Amino acid sequence: MKKLKNNQLYRLTYCAFLETIREPEVLFWGMIFPVLISIGLGLAFTQNSVSKFQVMLAGEQQTKLDSVLVVHTIPNKVSGKDALTWKIQDQTLGDTEFNFIRNSWDASIIALKRGEADLILTDSMGIVRYYFDPYNSQAQLVYMKLSALLKSPGQTVATNEASISPLTLKGVRYIDFLIPGLIVFGVMSSVLWGVSYTIIEKRSQKLLRRLVATPMKKSNFLIALMFVRILMNVVEALVLFFFAWLIFGIQIQGNIGALLVLFLAGNIGFTGIAVLISCRTSKTEVGTGWINAVQMPMMILSGIFFSYHNFPEWSIGIIKMLPLTAFADGMRSIFNEGAGWMEILMPSIALSAFGIICFITGLKLFKWY
Repeated sequence: MKKLKNNQLYRLTYCAFLETIREPEVLFWGMIFPVLISIGLGLAFTQNSVSKFQVMLAGEQQTKLDSVLVVHTIPNKVSGKDALTWKIQDQTLGDTEFNFIRNSWDASIIALKRGEADLILTDSMGIVRYYFDPYNSQAQLVYMKLSALLKSPGQTVATNEASISPLTLKGVRYIDFLIPGLIVFGVMSSVLWGVSYTIIEKRSQKLLRRLVATPMKKSNFLIALMFVRILMNVVEALVLFFFAWLIFGIQIQGNIGALLVLFLAGNIGFTGIAVLISCRTSKTEVGTGWINAVQMPMMILSGIFFSYHNFPEWSIGIIKMLPLTAFADGMRSIFNEGAGWMEILMPSIALSAFGIICFITGLKLFKWY
């Protein structure tokens, strides 16, 4: 044992291990943070083994289909809206829950575009019609489960007469949902890494100390970094949009001016966050952890790749308060819903104000050496 303790490799390994475990940041980002991320994803996709689907009932008038729903459903609230919930228990495949929300056709289409619903259901003269994107696997699953239920014996509506009406409208496809999300995610990632990591790296290399010794206005240094990132983000967003338009036919249905204002507000918001993150950190390892701590939860929660309505009902209001959620929702409303100035006014003001507050706070706390 004594010989082992005097071994050079053993001593070096032991010292490196002590240095590692004495850094609380390393333990947090390496052990605790992945657990938190797994909990977040687990809440989104494994809620008590119940598959929840949102179905829009298009049309204001009651139909024969409503007589079936009255028998099998119970009144409920989904995202603050009146809904009828139909629960089916299955010990083998897991329970299924359908939430039916009655609304107009236009409102139902918007719900599909926002990821708040999986398909639209109508009943005309006893003929049930299913409207959904045929390339959406989630919508196909809802159709197969729901149509099987409505065709079961004992139903009073003539659901054996049913038809599928594929929705090929611009903005309804999954790719229409994804591209605006990727644009705002690119802005967040570019700003956080391009501003925060750059500042932290310069501080760790003692370059900030040299800069502050020059006749330089401190705020100008940070604003210059912001201008560079905005310019780069414009180029990156244009390249992504060009290929999405060329390959998938993506179109911007809303106001271009409103889009530019929202885009600028998003850059301001995340620049403020980036400055606040990096205002005092001097180690690149710790800075990387803080950047990931801000970026990863918002990437998962804010509905970039899938709708945040997959999360529990109690968390939706909190998720909508996140900067990336406001940015993504506003961008999708312009791309897919034809939104204009009034629709993006509040998210633009909120993002800009939040970014300016974070920027000023970070500047006050900023450590130059």
